[in-house]
Amino acid sequence: MKTQKNDAEWTLLIKAAKSRLHHRVISPFVEAGNVAAAIMTDQGNIYTGVCIDTSCSLGMCAERSAVANMITCGESRITRLVCIKGNDIVGSPCGSCRELLMQLDRNSGDIEILTDQNNLSSVKLKQLVPDWWAEGLFETVENWNWLDRDDDD
Repeated sequence: MKTQKNDAEWTLLIKAAKSRLHHRVISPFVEAGNVAAAIMTDQGNIYTGVCIDTSCSLGMCAERSAVANMITCGESRITRLVCIKGNDIVGSPCGSCRELLMQLDRNSGDIEILTDQNNLSSVKLKQLVPDWWAEGLFETVENWNWLDRDDDD
């Protein structure tokens, strides 16, 4: 159900993404800013990122750039994501970004992804990643103590 709060959050995210959308040439081998993303966390914070395109395929999508920004700041739970392309059209995360998003948290499938900025419609990440390969594995791996792992086993 659409609410004014939801509309206001989408508007903030769209504005944040568009504020970062600025194509620039970094070097003869690197360009950035043709795509921008903004994510909102469960704490209500907004993190942004831009795509980084390189001539040797070591670049990064805007969504992953925003996720890196979020993780750097100590958060990891996303509630909403907006991706804006250079032609002011809403984009959808690529397969690699979808996979990273799914792996962040057991509830990542519920991340809302904007699909139309005019009517503020969205889909849940789990709709874009049906039958995710690791469904149900969070319970298994969360019980394993990563810090006490003995590499000799």
